[in-house]
Amino acid sequence: MKVNAQCINFNADKSLLDFLQQRLDKLETFYDKAISFDIYMKVVSVSGKANKIVEIKVNIPKDKYVVKKQCKSFEEAVDSACSCLERKLIKRKEKLRLTA
Repeated sequence: MKVNAQCINFNADKSLLDFLQQRLDKLETFYDKAISFDIYMKVVSVSGKANKIVEIKVNIPKDKYVVKKQCKSFEEAVDSACSCLERKLIKRKEKLRLTA
């Protein structure tokens, strides 16, 4: 599994990248055929406190999923996006099992 993380308008520290890798490793337990993950993290200048955006693209055979979340912290956004991806990947696995 290939992970490509890009940080826009800030520099990510080691703890954030470790948290991201740990959370993506959990996704592999739900669907192990993921080819790559593309993660885009950016800080936008808005008046509200929820100015951190995380977008995760998962490439799987014959399909891809994109989840975009905006929260107060990157950890919260990554956790929310990965929870959404868990549901999508479980649904995909169930669909494949029913058609096989």
